[in-house]
Amino acid sequence: MLAKRIVPCLDVKDGKVVKGVQFVNLKIEGDPAELAAAYEEQGADELVFLDITASHEKRDTMLDVVKKTSDMVSIPFTVGGGIRNITDIQNALSAGADKVSINTAAVREPELVRASAEVFGSQCIIVAIDAKRVYVEESLPDKTVVETAKGLCWWEIYVEGGRVPTGIDAMAWAKTVKELGAGELLPTSMDCDGTQDGYDIPLTRTMSKATNLPIIASGGAGNLDHIYEVLTAGDADAALAASIFHRSQYSVGEVKRFLATKGVPVRLV
Repeated sequence: MLAKRIVPCLDVKDGKVVKGVQFVNLKIEGDPAELAAAYEEQGADELVFLDITASHEKRDTMLDVVKKTSDMVSIPFTVGGGIRNITDIQNALSAGADKVSINTAAVREPELVRASAEVFGSQCIIVAIDAKRVYVEESLPDKTVVETAKGLCWWEIYVEGGRVPTGIDAMAWAKTVKELGAGELLPTSMDCDGTQDGYDIPLTRTMSKATNLPIIASGGAGNLDHIYEVLTAGDADAALAASIFHRSQYSVGEVKRFLATKGVPVRLV
């Protein structure tokens, strides 16, 4: 069995790592390069760097900050935010990224996923999906409706950093981008993001079963059990977390040692 991955996330705004709750009320957490180096030393498997306002502000990713951060680490490094075309992907890779995360641009122009996978390889292309629950009374013919503890729901995709609803069903979109060549999916639960109340397990489990692609779960990590749950019951291949690491609630090493005691395969350093 492949080792499960622990992936600290660096949400970057104005050159600083920030973190909020459900995509709002952002607070500065530190310098991305310094945090990246610390997380690699703790045993992180990968890092994700997201320029969270680039798409909304319709600007390029901050490549100088990307390069400064990538220079500090040797583990796989994913960059997202403001990735709009093949040139943007090439620029991010040239600045030190190993993979790119595409979200808004993929929804606006799905063929970008196919083109980028053909040019750079599927292993390089992660499609990020910001998804929010929509509760319904009954099943709908054009949505993937799932029964959860709080009732029936489907997940709607939002773009531009969680600001703009699209009406698109997250599961249908996940299947589409798989066919277009995406190598991994990074679903973030907008309902759980920053709450530290646990991941949206039905979201990750349903997307994993629908696509059979590697899933990087995001949104809601608050304790060790949450991470264990999403990697087991949630069928996720990797757990992305931010607040618990930025605020030193746990180190990456602590998370991995806990998972190992529970029988979850992880890379220990």
